[in-house]
Amino acid sequence: MFDQTTNTEVHQLTVGKIETANGTIKPQLLRDAVKRAVTNFFAQLDGQEAQEVYEMVLSEVEAPLLDIIMQHTRGNQTRAANMLGINRGTLRKKLKKYGMN
Repeated sequence: MFDQTTNTEVHQLTVGKIETANGTIKPQLLRDAVKRAVTNFFAQLDGQEAQEVYEMVLSEVEAPLLDIIMQHTRGNQTRAANMLGINRGTLRKKLKKYGMN
């Protein structure tokens, strides 16, 4: 299923759905999971002020995303970059950032 992902399909996923041979996948589940996690994070702050939440959330989502995509593509950075909709240089920079190079 994921082997046939194209830039168009990735774009469709970001705007609300992706059509596959097996039907429609909606990213609402991912959105709901992130919402629950961020809500729990703020609940655990116990009145303390949070810092750099945006960067924290991005890195907590980006690192496992990169790991899974690199596993799925068997380390093929060109395919992974295409799936993510970014250029290979950007992917390499992100992999290095998370120690995945």
